[in-house]
Amino acid sequence: MNTPESTLVHGATAIFQCDGVTACYDRIPVIFGIDLELARGEVLAILGPNGAGKSSLLGSIAGVVQGAGRIELRGKQLGNLPAHARAAAGLAFVPEGRRNIFPTLSVADNLKIGLRLAPKSERDRIARFIVRLFPSLEERIATSAAMLSGGEQQMLAISVALGRDPTLLILDEPSQGLAPSVLELLEDALAELRTRDLAIILAEQNIDFASRLADRYIVLSQGKAVASGFRKDITDIDKIAAAYFDVPGAVNA
Repeated sequence: MNTPESTLVHGATAIFQCDGVTACYDRIPVIFGIDLELARGEVLAILGPNGAGKSSLLGSIAGVVQGAGRIELRGKQLGNLPAHARAAAGLAFVPEGRRNIFPTLSVADNLKIGLRLAPKSERDRIARFIVRLFPSLEERIATSAAMLSGGEQQMLAISVALGRDPTLLILDEPSQGLAPSVLELLEDALAELRTRDLAIILAEQNIDFASRLADRYIVLSQGKAVASGFRKDITDIDKIAAAYFDVPGAVNA
């Protein structure tokens, strides 16, 4: 792993590591050698403008985009595994646009699908936790996902991912299109998840939202990591903007 251990907050031990991750479409490379590591209860924000490669990076880690590199979760190598095996190993992915939910199915049926990878003995406990985390879903339990508001759909998408009782939760643009009041609910929920030692990777364009959650961040530009830092630096708009446009000297400034 090329990233020094000191990048982790408070010198914590990494449970997730990836080294030299790439991604490509039709053999055209779009992500170039990204290294990441994450500890329990830590949130890492992946920042960058549209087209920077955030979704491609997350997709490569989750196994839904063609890629390469060493990917390790709790000591298990995932890089050569298909997406469903990575999910079974403890990696949960919520793609942009909430594409992990089934619009024609009810909230209840979507949650049941999410719980299938969890041990049967744990499913009731996980379901109770999800309802406590997002109580509005219980009120809409018989409603089809297509009839939910955007905020409710995002809550459902995260809940489906949590049904697997994951070690690592990967979220792609979760704040997209959500009202400020819904963002507050989502922020509270993610803060609760981190207290339960869930590691979270959060790809975002909403820097304000990311700054309230992330312990650390990296900035992507044209598929490369061009800057990184800690929470206190995320609100340094000049530094982040310089990194967005890959200005020389912006890396780890």
